[in-house]
Amino acid sequence: MTSHGTVAASGNGGGLRLLHLYGDFITKNASAVSQIESALRSLTYIVPARFKDVELASESLHSGIQLLSLYHDSLLGHAISQHSNLPGAKPTPHNRYTRFWTQKSPTYKRLALIVTMIQYTELLWEMTARRRGEKIRWNVVIVLEAVKALCRLCLLKLTDGRPLLTPPLPEREIDPAMLASEPTGHSSNPSACPSGYTSAASETSSPCASPPPEPWKMPRTGLSLPSLPSSANISQYLLSKVLTAEDIKPPIQLLHRVRGTGYVAEVLHILRPVIYAVAMRKWAHDKKSWRPWLLGLSVEYAARTLAKKDLSESVPGGLKGLTALEREELKRRAMAIGWWSMRGAFYENVTGPWLRSLVRRLEGQPVIGLMAGLVEDYQYLWDNYYFSTATL
Repeated sequence: MTSHGTVAASGNGGGLRLLHLYGDFITKNASAVSQIESALRSLTYIVPARFKDVELASESLHSGIQLLSLYHDSLLGHAISQHSNLPGAKPTPHNRYTRFWTQKSPTYKRLALIVTMIQYTELLWEMTARRRGEKIRWNVVIVLEAVKALCRLCLLKLTDGRPLLTPPLPEREIDPAMLASEPTGHSSNPSACPSGYTSAASETSSPCASPPPEPWKMPRTGLSLPSLPSSANISQYLLSKVLTAEDIKPPIQLLHRVRGTGYVAEVLHILRPVIYAVAMRKWAHDKKSWRPWLLGLSVEYAARTLAKKDLSESVPGGLKGLTALEREELKRRAMAIGWWSMRGAFYENVTGPWLRSLVRRLEGQPVIGLMAGLVEDYQYLWDNYYFSTATL
């Protein structure tokens, strides 16, 4: 019994050690890892075979890259939190708000992680279910949408009735190359120019002639005063230090709480994908039926109208008094409405036939023909999969 326990403990210790080594590797080579992630992600978008014969394998690769990037984000975020003296730009309002809730509430973090992981893998789940029949496919779609909606409703409750952001987790916004620098701010690459400094030869695109001066250490207190940037970058340096009214607001105040009509609007916005998915299953035998499309668009339009009405009445100054984060989220939701032209009956009756005729006309053209072929490959997704145009 003891020997079995010893073997299990050593196995667990070895796994944790491997994870620790992998985390160190990622943080020390963060810049290269980010470039590889971007290259692989772009490759899965442009390879035509991704959409036909090997669609499942390629979508598995794409989902795996997304999940791996999510894990890398957590590693880099943890590493940067351990180096508070690293230079960097001010965090975006989105990252300030979502980071506040992920640090304050472990439940928020877990629910947001579930939503994000489903979004990264939902098309793969649909592709797998479709091979077992249309009925199973639509059941899987509805279950996934219902789980996401349930998690979002819980997030709405956890945040005291504040509108939900997409994505619900902080995004990677800090230059990974900063992690390669020493704690004192010197770059591990001696030929690289530190941020905020230029050399006399910079105008001719040559490397820095010398590193920046050392910070001056005050003899009595032992504190260090950072050295100033070169005179050519004074304006940029000062602008990076300017704080706006929203920069000094507590993160929780970056979104106003919604009540009454606004709360109903947010619930409608969350439930819209479930309602649309159920309607699509009901009328799955008639892909050109306008009823699911009209129902889904009506719910989304009603949610947006009620939300704007509530904000204009409850926020001091109306819509002009919204924070930058609220304006950004409203803009994102407005742009997402455009995806209704690629869904349901509108796509089957209008957009799809128009795209097919356009592709036929452009076939054989030297450069435009390649773009037409890419559009044709994407049409395979739009024709066959619900989640290929999902925005929530």
